[in-house]
Amino acid sequence: MPGDADSSAEPPARDTLFLLKSSPADDEFALWLAPKLEAEGYQVFADILTLQPGDRWRREINRAIEHRAAKVLLVCRNATADDQAIQDDLDIALDVAKAIGDTRFIIQLKLEQGRKMKGLGDAIAVDFVRGWGEGLSTLSEALKRQKAPRRTEGAVIDPNWELFRRRGAIPLKNEPERLTSNWLRVVEAPDAIHFYEATGVIDADRLKRAAATHAYPIAVQGRGLLSFADQDEIDDGFASVGRFKLKRSIPLKTFVENGDDKLRLEKQPAQNIINVMLKRAWYEFCKERGLLEYQYSGGVGFHASPDLAATGQRIPWGKQGARRSSMLRNVAKGHIWQFGVTALPAFWPFWHFKLKSRVLFAGDNGTPAGLEIEDAKKLHRLRRTICKGWRNKQWYGRMLAFLELISGESAYIRLRLSATADAVLEAAPILFSSPVSTDLPDALDADEEETDISTLGRPEADEEEVAA
Repeated sequence: MPGDADSSAEPPARDTLFLLKSSPADDEFALWLAPKLEAEGYQVFADILTLQPGDRWRREINRAIEHRAAKVLLVCRNATADDQAIQDDLDIALDVAKAIGDTRFIIQLKLEQGRKMKGLGDAIAVDFVRGWGEGLSTLSEALKRQKAPRRTEGAVIDPNWELFRRRGAIPLKNEPERLTSNWLRVVEAPDAIHFYEATGVIDADRLKRAAATHAYPIAVQGRGLLSFADQDEIDDGFASVGRFKLKRSIPLKTFVENGDDKLRLEKQPAQNIINVMLKRAWYEFCKERGLLEYQYSGGVGFHASPDLAATGQRIPWGKQGARRSSMLRNVAKGHIWQFGVTALPAFWPFWHFKLKSRVLFAGDNGTPAGLEIEDAKKLHRLRRTICKGWRNKQWYGRMLAFLELISGESAYIRLRLSATADAVLEAAPILFSSPVSTDLPDALDADEEETDISTLGRPEADEEEVAA
């Protein structure tokens, strides 16, 4: 056909991130995300940026997905699942994923809690619900890990941004923007992990029970133990089980990166062992500080108890710069909400703990703790309704208040791995910068969070009327 490329020509390279979204509902998000990805060296195709007057938009979109897309970034809201045009484009992307053999070709960017997209099953989405900065950090990590093509030098931002500035859209500023992650860097860890082997007959069940109830993390490995404890501590803790002798001390970095041949542990099982031990140390740290434990489907969350954070109490945060404050417990729509976190250790690209924000609800019966809600579906509905109005800065403030509550005056969180060995975390999340920034319509002034009485974006009186 006239205008078509020669069928014998070499196919174009897959070098583009295709941003698949509803228009104009997700234009604001695209205007924020796309230039930040371009500033990191990626080439982005988005309808509002890339299509020019006169383009046959449906044909161009199909071609971009079929021939140019290295990854498809699918912006997911509840409305997205009802958008037939999005579903049509998604069907094309699913066919491409199968044809090129990339099971991670489509990356979901979740902007709302809601329904799953047809055809994607249980694929894990990048979470932008808790904050766009956190989501960008996770997305950037995933793109690098999956080796999405990008320029390492001389990043180019699409000149069409100037057109949108002239149209009065969200302006792009050639100024760096500080973004906050949900990562706590591990700044100190033991040099080695020790393997103690039994010197006589032992009861395997008794060994497992003793390890599970020991004051510090212990991993049973065959007829022995992996531990950060010294010989005296092992002798005292396992005297009722048998005698154990230090067999080897393994450099911790080597153990995590390569496993251990003598113990017949490959890299992933070795990492799992250290991961479990670090989580156990975090659990014990939180329990010692009087936090409330709650089992979620994705891990254990810890929340501030009424004794640590009373309903409506502002918890100060900001060890450097201006001191601010945020609430970790309050009343909304006849329920007490309490903020908490789940902490998950990770080793790539460096050792850190990734925090996941959690909100738990109880019925407001006039007591500090409230009436426990056991209905998981009701808890989910409350999160979707009450937390929907929370803006990025409010989530960020609560996370910092929580961290300062548990770390006290220290800039670090010290997790005990044995009586003589610790893992030390920075008590403030890692910050990173984007080379460019935008003015978001929901940006808050420095003091707005502190003057928002309810921290839910509406006057306290309105909440009382709703609750009544």
